[in-house]
Amino acid sequence: MAKKTDDTVTEPAPAKAAAKESSSSPRVRAQAKYVRTSARKARLVCDHIRGKSVNDARALLLHSPRTVAGDWSKLLESAIANAEHNNGLSADELKILEIKADEGPTLKRFRPRAMGRATKIRKRTSHLTIVVGTGE
Repeated sequence: MAKKTDDTVTEPAPAKAAAKESSSSPRVRAQAKYVRTSARKARLVCDHIRGKSVNDARALLLHSPRTVAGDWSKLLESAIANAEHNNGLSADELKILEIKADEGPTLKRFRPRAMGRATKIRKRTSHLTIVVGTGE
């Protein structure tokens, strides 16, 4: 929204959009869609590795007891391979810049219950996204 003062209109400065475009370090993204786990369970794991270096994230995912850590690990390795092959970056310098788990479509199934009734079973999916780069 523009402010009006003394017949001059001043436009607000774009905050983060200009900062992201001016960054010189390449950002490499990898996505896994329709992963058969709920987004909430995936977020529990991704919160542990957000902002960490790639080597630290690998170690945390390797020793995490949650099943979805294997999916995150595969996705991290894919992002690292993309960065090395497509952009020529070194894996040792990479850091996790962004990581998120969004909800995917829910598969709806029914389970028979007592007295001829049925109950809805919701099998949730999620979309996992990871962005790696060399700096902020």
